[in-house]
Amino acid sequence: MLNESDDDLSPFEQRTVEITFPLVPKAASRMLDSKQEFDYRERREEFAKWLLLEGKDTRDIEGYSQATAKRTMYRVSYFERAVWEKADEYVPVMTIEHANQYIEGLAYSDKSQSHKHHTLHALKRYFKWRHHEFGEPEWEPDRAFTVSNSQKPQDFFKEDERRKLRQTALEYGTIPSYKTVQTDEERRERLKPLVAEYHEKDVGDVGTDDWADIPSWKVTSLVWTSLDAGLRPVEVGNARTEWVDSDNAVLRIPKDESAKNEANWEVSLRRKTAKALNRWIQEREHYPEYDDTDALWLTQKKKPYDSKQLGRLLRKLCDIAGIDTARRDVSWYSIRHSVGTYMTREEDLAATQAQLRHLRPETTMKYDAAPVSDRRDALDRMG
Repeated sequence: MLNESDDDLSPFEQRTVEITFPLVPKAASRMLDSKQEFDYRERREEFAKWLLLEGKDTRDIEGYSQATAKRTMYRVSYFERAVWEKADEYVPVMTIEHANQYIEGLAYSDKSQSHKHHTLHALKRYFKWRHHEFGEPEWEPDRAFTVSNSQKPQDFFKEDERRKLRQTALEYGTIPSYKTVQTDEERRERLKPLVAEYHEKDVGDVGTDDWADIPSWKVTSLVWTSLDAGLRPVEVGNARTEWVDSDNAVLRIPKDESAKNEANWEVSLRRKTAKALNRWIQEREHYPEYDDTDALWLTQKKKPYDSKQLGRLLRKLCDIAGIDTARRDVSWYSIRHSVGTYMTREEDLAATQAQLRHLRPETTMKYDAAPVSDRRDALDRMG
Protein backbone atom coordinates (compact mmCIF):
# COMPACT_ATOMS: atom_id res chain seq x y z
CA MET A 1 0.00 0.00 0.00
CA LEU A 2 1.39 3.39 -1.03
CA ASN A 3 1.77 6.08 1.59
CA GLU A 4 0.16 9.37 0.74
CA SER A 5 2.76 12.16 0.56
CA ASP A 6 2.23 15.83 1.31
CA ASP A 7 2.52 16.49 -2.42
CA ASP A 8 -0.66 14.48 -3.00
CA LEU A 9 -2.69 16.64 -0.64
CA SER A 10 -4.65 19.72 -1.61
CA PRO A 11 -3.51 23.09 -0.15
CA PHE A 12 -6.43 22.96 2.29
CA GLU A 13 -5.43 19.46 3.47
CA GLN A 14 -1.81 20.55 3.90
CA ARG A 15 -2.84 23.51 6.05
CA THR A 16 -5.18 23.15 8.99
CA VAL A 17 -7.50 25.87 10.14
CA GLU A 18 -10.00 26.04 12.97
CA ILE A 19 -13.49 27.32 12.19
CA THR A 20 -14.81 28.88 15.39
CA PHE A 21 -18.33 29.73 14.21
CA PRO A 22 -21.35 27.64 13.18
CA LEU A 23 -21.33 26.70 9.50
CA VAL A 24 -25.11 26.37 9.12
CA PRO A 25 -27.26 29.06 10.75
CA LYS A 26 -30.43 27.78 12.42
CA ALA A 27 -32.58 29.75 9.98
CA ALA A 28 -30.97 27.88 7.07
CA SER A 29 -31.23 24.51 8.81
CA ARG A 30 -34.99 24.96 9.22
CA MET A 31 -35.36 25.33 5.43
CA LEU A 32 -33.42 22.17 4.50
CA ASP A 33 -33.95 18.44 4.75
CA SER A 34 -31.13 16.26 6.11
CA LYS A 35 -29.46 15.57 2.76
CA GLN A 36 -29.68 19.18 1.66
CA GLU A 37 -28.22 20.31 4.97
CA PHE A 38 -25.33 17.87 4.53
CA ASP A 39 -24.60 19.27 1.08
CA TYR A 40 -24.93 22.85 2.29
CA ARG A 41 -22.61 22.26 5.26
CA GLU A 42 -19.93 20.75 3.00
CA ARG A 43 -20.03 23.74 0.65
CA ARG A 44 -19.99 26.21 3.54
CA GLU A 45 -16.99 24.49 5.07
CA GLU A 46 -15.04 24.82 1.81
CA PHE A 47 -15.96 28.51 1.60
CA ALA A 48 -15.06 29.16 5.24
CA LYS A 49 -11.66 27.48 4.89
CA TRP A 50 -10.91 29.49 1.77
CA LEU A 51 -11.83 32.74 3.53
CA LEU A 52 -9.60 31.93 6.49
CA LEU A 53 -6.65 30.59 4.49
CA GLU A 54 -6.39 32.82 1.41
CA GLY A 55 -9.60 34.81 0.85
CA LYS A 56 -8.00 38.20 1.47
CA ASP A 57 -5.15 37.75 -1.00
CA THR A 58 -4.91 34.58 -3.07
CA ARG A 59 -1.56 35.62 -4.48
CA ASP A 60 0.18 36.02 -1.10
CA ILE A 61 -2.00 33.35 0.59
CA GLU A 62 -3.47 35.66 3.20
CA GLY A 63 -6.79 34.92 4.86
CA TYR A 64 -9.36 36.93 6.77
CA SER A 65 -9.77 36.93 10.54
CA GLN A 66 -12.30 34.62 12.21
CA ALA A 67 -14.55 37.63 12.89
CA THR A 68 -14.53 38.81 9.26
CA ALA A 69 -15.05 35.29 7.95
CA LYS A 70 -17.97 34.76 10.35
CA ARG A 71 -19.69 38.00 9.32
CA THR A 72 -19.12 37.17 5.66
CA MET A 73 -20.61 33.70 6.03
CA TYR A 74 -23.69 35.01 7.83
CA ARG A 75 -24.33 37.72 5.24
CA VAL A 76 -23.96 35.24 2.39
CA SER A 77 -26.39 32.93 4.19
CA TYR A 78 -29.02 35.70 4.25
CA PHE A 79 -28.52 36.06 0.50
CA GLU A 80 -28.78 32.31 -0.09
CA ARG A 81 -31.98 32.01 1.93
CA ALA A 82 -33.53 34.85 -0.03
CA VAL A 83 -32.74 32.98 -3.26
CA TRP A 84 -34.23 29.76 -1.87
CA GLU A 85 -37.41 31.55 -0.83
CA LYS A 86 -37.83 33.12 -4.25
CA ALA A 87 -37.14 29.84 -6.07
CA ASP A 88 -39.19 27.84 -3.52
CA GLU A 89 -36.41 25.25 -3.43
CA TYR A 90 -32.85 24.62 -2.26
CA VAL A 91 -30.36 26.19 -4.71
CA PRO A 92 -26.83 24.86 -4.04
CA VAL A 93 -24.79 27.42 -5.98
CA MET A 94 -25.54 31.11 -6.33
CA THR A 95 -25.23 32.81 -9.73
CA ILE A 96 -24.31 36.32 -10.82
CA GLU A 97 -27.93 36.85 -11.84
CA HIS A 98 -29.01 35.97 -8.28
CA ALA A 99 -26.52 38.50 -6.91
CA ASN A 100 -27.56 41.28 -9.28
CA GLN A 101 -31.22 40.83 -8.40
CA TYR A 102 -30.53 40.67 -4.67
CA ILE A 103 -28.32 43.78 -4.62
CA GLU A 104 -30.77 45.72 -6.77
CA GLY A 105 -33.54 44.92 -4.30
CA LEU A 106 -31.26 45.78 -1.39
CA ALA A 107 -30.44 49.15 -2.98
CA TYR A 108 -34.09 50.22 -2.75
CA SER A 109 -34.67 48.77 0.71
CA ASP A 110 -34.66 50.73 3.96
CA LYS A 111 -31.54 48.92 5.19
CA SER A 112 -28.66 51.14 6.30
CA GLN A 113 -25.86 52.09 3.93
CA SER A 114 -23.48 50.18 6.18
CA HIS A 115 -25.55 46.99 5.87
CA LYS A 116 -25.75 47.38 2.09
CA HIS A 117 -22.01 48.07 1.82
CA HIS A 118 -20.95 45.07 3.91
CA THR A 119 -23.44 42.74 2.22
CA LEU A 120 -22.14 43.68 -1.21
CA HIS A 121 -18.55 42.98 -0.14
CA ALA A 122 -19.54 39.65 1.41
CA LEU A 123 -21.11 38.61 -1.87
CA LYS A 124 -18.02 39.75 -3.77
CA ARG A 125 -15.95 37.41 -1.59
CA TYR A 126 -18.34 34.55 -2.36
CA PHE A 127 -17.95 35.02 -6.13
CA LYS A 128 -14.20 35.54 -5.77
CA TRP A 129 -14.12 32.10 -4.11
CA ARG A 130 -16.23 30.55 -6.89
CA HIS A 131 -13.96 32.15 -9.50
CA HIS A 132 -10.70 31.16 -7.81
CA GLU A 133 -11.67 27.60 -6.92
CA PHE A 134 -14.06 26.61 -9.71
CA GLY A 135 -13.23 28.95 -12.60
CA GLU A 136 -16.66 30.58 -12.60
CA PRO A 137 -17.08 34.19 -13.82
CA GLU A 138 -16.02 37.04 -11.57
CA TRP A 139 -18.75 39.37 -10.35
CA GLU A 140 -18.26 43.08 -10.99
CA PRO A 141 -21.36 44.79 -9.52
CA ASP A 142 -22.47 48.14 -10.86
CA ARG A 143 -23.73 49.11 -7.43
CA ALA A 144 -21.51 50.64 -4.76
CA PHE A 145 -22.66 51.63 -1.27
CA THR A 146 -20.55 54.13 0.63
CA VAL A 147 -20.41 54.20 4.41
CA SER A 148 -18.48 57.45 4.59
CA ASN A 149 -20.11 60.57 6.02
CA SER A 150 -18.27 62.55 3.36
CA GLN A 151 -20.09 63.73 0.27
CA LYS A 152 -16.94 63.29 -1.83
CA PRO A 153 -17.97 61.87 -5.22
CA GLN A 154 -16.53 58.69 -6.64
CA ASP A 155 -13.02 59.37 -7.92
CA PHE A 156 -12.77 59.67 -11.66
CA PHE A 157 -10.24 61.07 -14.09
CA LYS A 158 -10.85 64.66 -15.21
CA GLU A 159 -10.70 65.61 -18.87
CA ASP A 160 -7.10 66.81 -18.73
CA GLU A 161 -6.11 63.62 -16.87
CA ARG A 162 -7.80 61.50 -19.52
CA ARG A 163 -5.75 63.31 -22.17
CA LYS A 164 -2.56 62.70 -20.16
CA LEU A 165 -3.37 59.00 -19.77
CA ARG A 166 -4.09 58.70 -23.48
CA GLN A 167 -0.80 60.37 -24.40
CA THR A 168 1.22 58.36 -21.86
CA ALA A 169 -0.31 55.10 -23.10
CA LEU A 170 0.63 56.08 -26.66
CA GLU A 171 4.28 56.37 -25.65
CA TYR A 172 4.35 53.37 -23.26
CA GLY A 173 5.61 49.88 -24.00
CA THR A 174 8.03 48.23 -26.41
CA ILE A 175 8.35 44.82 -27.98
CA PRO A 176 10.73 42.41 -26.17
CA SER A 177 14.40 43.39 -26.40
CA TYR A 178 16.97 41.23 -28.16
CA LYS A 179 18.40 40.23 -24.78
CA THR A 180 14.98 38.88 -23.81
CA VAL A 181 14.54 36.72 -26.91
CA GLN A 182 18.10 35.78 -27.86
CA THR A 183 17.81 32.31 -26.29
CA ASP A 184 14.28 31.69 -27.63
CA GLU A 185 14.70 31.06 -31.34
CA GLU A 186 10.99 30.69 -32.13
CA ARG A 187 10.08 33.93 -30.38
CA ARG A 188 13.01 35.76 -31.95
CA GLU A 189 12.16 34.62 -35.48
CA ARG A 190 8.48 35.48 -35.01
CA LEU A 191 9.38 39.03 -33.95
CA LYS A 192 12.00 39.69 -36.61
CA PRO A 193 9.48 40.82 -39.27
CA LEU A 194 8.22 43.47 -36.82
CA VAL A 195 11.75 44.76 -36.33
CA ALA A 196 12.38 44.74 -40.07
CA GLU A 197 9.13 46.59 -40.80
CA TYR A 198 9.91 49.26 -38.20
CA HIS A 199 13.35 49.95 -39.69
CA GLU A 200 12.16 49.41 -43.29
CA LYS A 201 14.71 46.65 -43.79
CA ASP A 202 14.70 43.15 -45.18
CA VAL A 203 14.34 40.51 -42.47
CA GLY A 204 17.76 39.12 -43.33
CA ASP A 205 19.36 42.50 -42.67
CA VAL A 206 18.06 42.83 -39.10
CA GLY A 207 20.89 43.07 -36.56
CA THR A 208 20.95 42.93 -32.77
CA ASP A 209 21.13 46.73 -32.47
CA ASP A 210 17.85 47.09 -34.40
CA TRP A 211 15.76 45.61 -31.55
CA ALA A 212 16.08 48.57 -29.18
CA ASP A 213 13.00 50.61 -28.21
CA ILE A 214 10.57 49.41 -30.86
CA PRO A 215 7.11 50.55 -29.73
CA SER A 216 4.33 48.05 -29.00
CA TRP A 217 0.62 48.75 -29.44
CA LYS A 218 -0.50 46.44 -26.63
CA VAL A 219 -0.87 48.88 -23.71
CA THR A 220 -1.86 51.71 -26.04
CA SER A 221 -4.78 49.70 -27.43
CA LEU A 222 -5.79 48.43 -23.97
CA VAL A 223 -5.86 51.85 -22.31
CA TRP A 224 -7.40 53.70 -25.26
CA THR A 225 -10.16 51.10 -25.55
CA SER A 226 -10.87 51.40 -21.83
CA LEU A 227 -10.92 55.20 -22.04
CA ASP A 228 -13.56 54.92 -24.78
CA ALA A 229 -15.59 51.92 -23.63
CA GLY A 230 -15.14 52.18 -19.85
CA LEU A 231 -14.15 48.53 -19.72
CA ARG A 232 -14.57 46.82 -16.37
CA PRO A 233 -11.51 44.81 -15.25
CA VAL A 234 -13.34 41.56 -15.96
CA GLU A 235 -14.13 42.80 -19.47
CA VAL A 236 -10.46 43.51 -20.14
CA GLY A 237 -9.75 39.94 -19.08
CA ASN A 238 -12.60 38.55 -21.18
CA ALA A 239 -11.92 40.65 -24.31
CA ARG A 240 -11.60 38.69 -27.55
CA THR A 241 -10.25 39.62 -30.96
CA GLU A 242 -13.70 38.90 -32.41
CA TRP A 243 -15.10 41.84 -30.44
CA VAL A 244 -13.15 44.31 -32.55
CA ASP A 245 -14.82 45.81 -35.61
CA SER A 246 -12.17 48.31 -36.60
CA ASP A 247 -13.86 49.21 -39.91
CA ASN A 248 -16.90 50.55 -38.04
CA ALA A 249 -14.96 51.63 -34.91
CA VAL A 250 -17.03 49.56 -32.47
CA LEU A 251 -16.66 46.73 -30.00
CA ARG A 252 -19.28 44.03 -30.43
CA ILE A 253 -19.54 42.23 -27.10
CA PRO A 254 -21.68 39.07 -27.30
CA LYS A 255 -24.05 38.19 -24.50
CA ASP A 256 -22.11 35.09 -23.47
CA GLU A 257 -18.92 37.12 -22.98
CA SER A 258 -20.30 40.33 -21.48
CA ALA A 259 -19.72 41.06 -17.79
CA LYS A 260 -23.40 40.68 -16.92
CA ASN A 261 -24.08 37.84 -19.38
CA GLU A 262 -27.51 39.28 -20.17
CA ALA A 263 -27.28 41.25 -23.43
CA ASN A 264 -25.29 41.81 -26.62
CA TRP A 265 -23.58 45.20 -26.72
CA GLU A 266 -22.26 47.47 -29.46
CA VAL A 267 -19.84 50.00 -27.97
CA SER A 268 -18.53 53.07 -29.77
CA LEU A 269 -14.81 53.71 -30.20
CA ARG A 270 -12.82 56.67 -31.44
CA ARG A 271 -11.41 56.14 -34.92
CA LYS A 272 -7.88 56.42 -33.52
CA THR A 273 -8.67 53.74 -30.96
CA ALA A 274 -9.98 51.42 -33.66
CA LYS A 275 -6.76 51.93 -35.64
CA ALA A 276 -4.64 51.25 -32.53
CA LEU A 277 -6.58 48.02 -31.93
CA ASN A 278 -6.01 47.02 -35.54
CA ARG A 279 -2.27 47.67 -35.14
CA TRP A 280 -2.20 45.57 -31.97
CA ILE A 281 -4.11 42.67 -33.54
CA GLN A 282 -1.54 42.62 -36.34
CA GLU A 283 1.31 42.80 -33.82
CA ARG A 284 -0.08 40.06 -31.53
CA GLU A 285 0.19 37.58 -34.44
CA HIS A 286 3.96 37.69 -33.88
CA TYR A 287 3.72 36.42 -30.27
CA PRO A 288 3.58 32.61 -29.80
CA GLU A 289 1.58 32.93 -26.56
CA TYR A 290 -1.43 34.08 -28.59
CA ASP A 291 -1.38 31.14 -31.03
CA ASP A 292 -3.93 29.04 -29.15
CA THR A 293 -6.16 31.77 -27.78
CA ASP A 294 -8.40 34.52 -29.07
CA ALA A 295 -7.79 36.61 -25.93
CA LEU A 296 -7.23 40.19 -26.99
CA TRP A 297 -4.70 41.00 -24.26
CA LEU A 298 -2.58 38.81 -21.97
CA THR A 299 -0.16 39.76 -19.21
CA GLN A 300 3.57 39.06 -19.38
CA LYS A 301 2.76 35.83 -17.51
CA LYS A 302 0.46 34.86 -20.38
CA LYS A 303 -2.71 35.18 -18.29
CA PRO A 304 -5.80 37.40 -18.64
CA TYR A 305 -5.65 40.74 -16.84
CA ASP A 306 -7.46 41.18 -13.53
CA SER A 307 -8.17 44.12 -11.20
CA LYS A 308 -4.85 43.87 -9.35
CA GLN A 309 -2.70 43.81 -12.49
CA LEU A 310 -4.67 46.62 -14.12
CA GLY A 311 -4.34 48.65 -10.92
CA ARG A 312 -0.57 48.31 -11.01
CA LEU A 313 -0.49 49.33 -14.68
CA LEU A 314 -2.71 52.34 -14.00
CA ARG A 315 -0.59 53.55 -11.09
CA LYS A 316 2.52 53.29 -13.25
CA LEU A 317 0.90 55.29 -16.06
CA CYS A 318 -0.33 57.92 -13.59
CA ASP A 319 3.19 58.30 -12.19
CA ILE A 320 4.63 58.78 -15.66
CA ALA A 321 1.84 61.19 -16.64
CA GLY A 322 2.24 63.23 -13.45
CA ILE A 323 -1.31 62.53 -12.27
CA ASP A 324 -1.48 62.88 -8.48
CA THR A 325 -3.20 59.88 -6.88
CA ALA A 326 -1.88 60.31 -3.32
CA ARG A 327 -5.15 61.40 -1.70
CA ARG A 328 -7.57 59.74 -4.11
CA ASP A 329 -9.21 56.34 -4.33
CA VAL A 330 -8.07 55.64 -7.89
CA SER A 331 -8.66 52.27 -9.53
CA TRP A 332 -9.37 50.93 -13.01
CA TYR A 333 -13.00 51.86 -12.36
CA SER A 334 -11.92 55.52 -12.26
CA ILE A 335 -11.55 55.27 -16.05
CA ARG A 336 -15.07 53.84 -16.32
CA HIS A 337 -16.50 56.55 -14.07
CA SER A 338 -14.85 59.23 -16.18
CA VAL A 339 -16.54 57.83 -19.31
CA GLY A 340 -19.92 57.90 -17.56
CA THR A 341 -19.44 61.42 -16.21
CA TYR A 342 -18.38 63.04 -19.47
CA MET A 343 -20.62 61.00 -21.77
CA THR A 344 -23.60 62.20 -19.73
CA ARG A 345 -22.38 65.78 -19.93
CA GLU A 346 -21.76 65.62 -23.71
CA GLU A 347 -24.77 63.52 -24.66
CA ASP A 348 -27.39 62.15 -22.24
CA LEU A 349 -28.12 59.29 -19.88
CA ALA A 350 -29.34 57.07 -22.73
CA ALA A 351 -25.96 57.36 -24.47
CA THR A 352 -24.15 56.64 -21.20
CA GLN A 353 -26.34 53.62 -20.49
CA ALA A 354 -25.50 52.15 -23.90
CA GLN A 355 -21.79 52.99 -23.75
CA LEU A 356 -21.31 51.57 -20.24
CA ARG A 357 -23.58 48.56 -20.88
CA HIS A 358 -26.01 49.17 -18.02
CA LEU A 359 -29.09 47.00 -18.15
CA ARG A 360 -31.06 49.27 -15.81
CA PRO A 361 -31.45 53.05 -16.20
CA GLU A 362 -31.25 53.37 -12.40
CA THR A 363 -27.61 52.30 -12.53
CA THR A 364 -26.79 55.12 -14.93
CA MET A 365 -28.54 57.76 -12.81
CA LYS A 366 -25.45 58.20 -10.61
CA TYR A 367 -23.84 60.06 -13.52
CA ASP A 368 -26.76 62.49 -13.80
CA ALA A 369 -25.18 65.06 -11.51
CA ALA A 370 -23.44 68.13 -12.86
CA PRO A 371 -19.97 68.64 -11.35
CA VAL A 372 -19.54 71.48 -8.88
CA SER A 373 -17.60 73.56 -11.40
CA ASP A 374 -20.42 73.28 -13.96
CA ARG A 375 -23.00 74.35 -11.39
CA ARG A 376 -20.82 77.27 -10.34
CA ASP A 377 -20.50 78.38 -13.97
CA ALA A 378 -24.27 78.12 -14.32
CA LEU A 379 -24.75 80.40 -11.30
CA ASP A 380 -22.34 82.92 -12.83
CA ARG A 381 -24.33 82.91 -16.05
CA MET A 382 -27.60 83.25 -14.11
CA GLY A 383 -26.36 86.41 -12.43
